[in-house]
Amino acid sequence: MSETKPLSNLAAIDAAHHLHPFADTAKLNAEGVRIIQRGEGVHIFDSQGRKYLDGFAGLWCVNIGYGRPEIAEAVSRQMNELPFYNTFFGTTTTPATLLAEKVCAHAGPSFNHIFFTNSGSEANDTWFRMARVYWSAVGKPSKKIVIARLNGYHGSTVAGASLGGMKYMHEQGDLPIPGIVHIGQPYWYADGGDLSPEDFGLKLARELEAKIDELGEDNVAAFVAEPIQGAGGVIIPPSTYWPEIDRICKARNILLVSDEVICGFGRLGSWFGFQHYGFQPDLAPIAKGLSSGYLPIGGVLVGDRVAEILINNVGEFNHGFTYSGHPVCAAAALENLRIIEDEHLVERVREDIGPYFAEAWGSLADHPMVGEAVSVGLMGALQLAADKTTRRRFEKLDAVGAAVRNHALANGLVLRATADRMLASPALIIRREEVDAMVRIARLALDAVWKA
Repeated sequence: MSETKPLSNLAAIDAAHHLHPFADTAKLNAEGVRIIQRGEGVHIFDSQGRKYLDGFAGLWCVNIGYGRPEIAEAVSRQMNELPFYNTFFGTTTTPATLLAEKVCAHAGPSFNHIFFTNSGSEANDTWFRMARVYWSAVGKPSKKIVIARLNGYHGSTVAGASLGGMKYMHEQGDLPIPGIVHIGQPYWYADGGDLSPEDFGLKLARELEAKIDELGEDNVAAFVAEPIQGAGGVIIPPSTYWPEIDRICKARNILLVSDEVICGFGRLGSWFGFQHYGFQPDLAPIAKGLSSGYLPIGGVLVGDRVAEILINNVGEFNHGFTYSGHPVCAAAALENLRIIEDEHLVERVREDIGPYFAEAWGSLADHPMVGEAVSVGLMGALQLAADKTTRRRFEKLDAVGAAVRNHALANGLVLRATADRMLASPALIIRREEVDAMVRIARLALDAVWKA
């Protein structure tokens, strides 16, 4: 049995041994970490007993909320029966097989296959290889370049970080790797100028067409984007954007990849973001909501167009992970999806709590430092503004966002700040009174920063 350390020692142990993701370790060690001890419903509790309403569902992922005993029981049963076996060498396990069937059943008639990974980052690396293998197999080996978006996020592995358009990530490790280029993001508030959102959406979508022309259609393999940019600031595209992107990809014969790592499994009030926006991708990386974060698992939904070539023309696809389709993780995901189905959480987001959240969150638009308050389903953003009438932003974008986030945290609400946008993505089980609490605390935080 492992030694139990006193809670008072954990921060010091963490500082001595733990390198955190996306962290300035020296600064973090000086400030000290917050130790999260337990979760229940939409709340988390730290080691000091403080309670927080988690308005971010962990990291966009705890869709069914914390503390569901059904998941623990499913995991325990699988642990006792078969804690691990791989899916190499012509073998499979019952949970992995049933999970493949279950996910495809919700993805629509064009998705009948899935390749399992352990994370969204790995899922993005996986489809990146699949796309190039596909085009080689159909006699177009020159189609290698992938077009992605500035300020998009597709993970932090070498391919994932390269596909993402985060400049601060590209500054470390000689990224992006060759064969990846970026076009603009459909961020109307910041970049739309005098254009209407609809005209701006068409303009940004047609940047894809111009980039294909520049690179040559025979050199472009795919375009990848999140239905709604998550880490980039919950950038909700204008209504004209996705129909035009879909048209361009079909007309120019390039694969369309919808990164569903955040938007998938009910967050937008549909099982997947591409269903919400009405387009059909060829490939779709998934993770997060697949298991509601209870255990690490991800995958790539592979459309029939690509799957048929991989199956019939490629032979061995030399790619995979030791834990692809891990039986315990798959058991957790299966139980998570059963809960989402049985509790009608996707429908609840679409028809009930999503519209309620939109109205409540949208009420913050009357605040003097909020330029826009937008949401789709249970995914929302507040754009902070120094002058609402001119869409003028604060000079220190990161500082103002961090200040609002910290005030919210001090009052018991977890929000995320991306520069000067405040982001929310609560669990799909959140109740109306908890939405009200989110909005009330967010307003208190905005008031405090505005007065300062």
